[in-house]
Amino acid sequence: MPRAGWVKPRDDQRLTDHVALGVLTSTFPPELVDAVIDEAGRSSQRNRLLPARLVVYYVLALALFSSYGYEEVMRSLVEGLSWVSGWRSRWTVPTKAAIFRARAKLGVEPLRLLFERACKPMAGPQTPGAFYRDWRLMSIDGTTLDVADTPENSSEFGRPGTARGEGAGAFPQIRIVGLAECGTHALVGAAMGPYSTGEATLARELLGAMAKGMLVLADRYFYSFAFWNEAAVTGADLLWRTKSNHILPVEERLADGSYLSHFHEVVGHHRRLSDVAVRVVEYVLDDPGRQQGEDTTYRLVTTLLDPRVAPASELAALYPERWEFETLLEELKTHQRGPRVVLRSKTPDGARQEAYGHLCTHYALRALVNRAASDHGLDPDRVSFTRAAHAARRSVRAGLGTATQALAAALAETVAEVCHELLPARRLRAAPRVVKRKMSNYGVKRPEHRDWPRPALCPAEAVEVLSGQVACT
Repeated sequence: MPRAGWVKPRDDQRLTDHVALGVLTSTFPPELVDAVIDEAGRSSQRNRLLPARLVVYYVLALALFSSYGYEEVMRSLVEGLSWVSGWRSRWTVPTKAAIFRARAKLGVEPLRLLFERACKPMAGPQTPGAFYRDWRLMSIDGTTLDVADTPENSSEFGRPGTARGEGAGAFPQIRIVGLAECGTHALVGAAMGPYSTGEATLARELLGAMAKGMLVLADRYFYSFAFWNEAAVTGADLLWRTKSNHILPVEERLADGSYLSHFHEVVGHHRRLSDVAVRVVEYVLDDPGRQQGEDTTYRLVTTLLDPRVAPASELAALYPERWEFETLLEELKTHQRGPRVVLRSKTPDGARQEAYGHLCTHYALRALVNRAASDHGLDPDRVSFTRAAHAARRSVRAGLGTATQALAAALAETVAEVCHELLPARRLRAAPRVVKRKMSNYGVKRPEHRDWPRPALCPAEAVEVLSGQVACT
């Protein structure tokens, strides 16, 4: 029965034309989604129950509602809009099989292009913690995501090794390396590959996201002579930690305690001096509350050769900003995806598509947080990512479509909501490198356990009551 005020939609309208992603639609508007679909050659040739634009928003919604089943995610996308707009009796939720086929038809490319087109640095000059002098602070790091335990995923991505043997990990894993803005936690570049591909190898795919005006921070495991030179050619400045056994002779000691040196290039098994000049900053931490760093000498190399432009003490104090990437990963893997949640896609292409969906959705949530912080003159660290995620989910379920005025009003309400209760100012913290969860006493699940024999009888038929000849133990 129609609700009061129900207006029958025009015949040339479809519910799916108005499906969006709530307040996150401001980051991924329908025009941009349609553009990347066309560029990828995935446009729908006829009116379908699941047109390509809807499937893109559905993949993003899979990340936003990671604990929901396939059909429930679809209901969250369309149910509120269908009641409000009057399509309730004209559209039914597709089956899981139809959703699987639609996702397979869409493929990975539209989601990858959507990430590349939309996910750009978002900090403004006044964003706290986003800049060092004239440089935008960026960080490189990596992580892994568990994917569904299927033979296809296992063959494509591989598994981590454990103490029980090589490739004995519980789930296949996809490795992701990203370039992120430290001040806003906005991921602006990403590379994916199998678990066996190292982070340093994947990081070379991020060169296109680096640009002049950036100061890129990276851990010691990312350094190689070739990658350093390729990253420097992009115009970005670099501040990377390097290993303690890296041979860097002192050529000129500078007034701030740093020194100038040149990298050596390894050709074959021989080391030869190159013309790549660098500045080296060495320091220690003198703090009783940082016990794990007491006996460590830290060594940084940078393309910033002039100590007057970037003093050594400031660069050393700046390097811990690299750990903002770890906070980004916590947001994505714990508060957005859910702790220990496995990506649901059964095929490698589906897993990559879903992973890009998570990256895009995280970026949209960070854009919402940054907008709220900017509107109220706050540090983005004070705005709760979890509160923003809850508000975004509600806006989707409420049926907020593509209407411009409704979206603007909903954004204003959401910004006010997420700023209603702020996080406390971040305190100084340190944590030991330990884990709480020990290894299980059970054996590891292997391929031969996948098709375990099934019982032939129900319990009532299988029970055989003993007549008392055997003593109970």
